[in-house]
Formats: sequence, structure tokens, C-alpha cells
Amino acid sequence: MFAPRLALASLSGESDAEWAAACAHPAGGAFLGGIAIDEPTREAARSMVDRDREEFLPDDPVAFVDDQLTELDDTFLRAGMNVRTTSVEPLREVAAVCAAHDAMLEVNAHCRQDEMCAAGAGETLLRETDRLCEQVGAASDTGADVSVKVRAEVDGVHLPTLAKAVERAGADAIHVDAMDSRRVVRDVVDATDLFVVANNGVRTREDVFEYFSYGADAVSVGRPSRDPEQVRSTYAAVKEWFL
Repeated sequence: MFAPRLALASLSGESDAEWAAACAHPAGGAFLGGIAIDEPTREAARSMVDRDREEFLPDDPVAFVDDQLTELDDTFLRAGMNVRTTSVEPLREVAAVCAAHDAMLEVNAHCRQDEMCAAGAGETLLRETDRLCEQVGAASDTGADVSVKVRAEVDGVHLPTLAKAVERAGADAIHVDAMDSRRVVRDVVDATDLFVVANNGVRTREDVFEYFSYGADAVSVGRPSRDPEQVRSTYAAVKEWFL
């Protein structure tokens, strides 16, 4: 999927090509976005901006994705695009662009902002497995490698079961925000053959080693991705694990 086994995780309104390029050497992958790509999610994003959230709201989301990935075509890392949508047609368009750049398409089933959930995107998809799998299948059919960003500790959601479902639908990877339940990574690893990216609280050598001891294939950093020195430190721990 990518190597080194360290990814930069998307930050709302911040994770663009410039952000990724700042850590393009020590990181192996970078998920840009998230970006709202259909009208319900774009309206939700506009409402979020009105209350001072940072969001990407280009006039043409598909062209924006193409432009951003083009900027990273010659970098060391493998790019991905984290997208939020309620419908599959825009998803197919963006996934096709990702495939053309050998980039990953990441379906966002993670965002818990009220406006995005009310629109039927983000975390809502964790409780609506059929819709989530429809999105995964539509993206996979374009030839793109598909990741699904998920969150632990959502009431009524059993992540290992969900992981099996998205794997059957065509997903290649699952990006797990473990919250305060890091051992859920082991449960997901045991349940599927997906490439498992562990996220949340990756700061120290001990954090990296813990996630890899649970069987994660890679780790990702969110807020620390703003600091190239922190990314280099995390990379050193990843490298040490695989020695």
C-alpha cells in the first residue's frame, strides 16, 4: 500500500499538497482532505465554515483533487484523498482521478461533526453498512486502491464485523482511529486481510511499538503531521520496529 509504514492523516481544511510535501521524505503515505464532493456534504461543510471550522470548498472538487495529486506525482510518498459524500457518482469521478495518479481513495466514515452526520456522511456510514459498502464498491470499480477511515467507540458498531463487510465490498485498507480502545486494532487485524493503518495518539516510540505489536501494518499521525520533526521522530520508531 505504501512504505515506509507511516502515513500522514487528513486534517480538516489543512491537508493539501503543500502540507504533504513538507513531510514527503520520512512518510510513506499521506491522506489529503477530507473534501466534501457532493452537494449535501458541501452544504454541511459550508455550515461548518460558518462556525469557524476549516474546510476545503473549491468550486470544482474533482479538478481540485486532480490538481492536488498532480503536485505530488513526483514526491517520495504515495498520496491518497479522503472524501465525504452521500452519493456514489461524484465518488466514482474522484476515485477515477485517484486511480490515474496511482493514489488511494479514502472513504470517510469517520467525521463526527453534527452537520456532516446529519447530511448522511462521515460517522453515519458506520451504522449504515450497506451504504458504506456501496461507496467502497463504486470506488473500487474504478481501479483505485480504497481505504476506509473509521472510528472506534461508536455505539452499536462492531469494527471487526464492519471491516469484514468493507473488505468483501472491495476495500484494500482500513484506517482505524482507535480512540481510547487501541486493542481494537488487534481485533480488526484478526478479522480481515485488509492493510490496517492505526491512528490516534501516535506520538512516541512506545505508541508506535504498541500498535505494531497488535498487528497493524502501518501507523498514521494527525495533528503531529504539522511538525516535520515529530514526523521524523515517528519514522525513526517505525524504522526501528522493522529492523
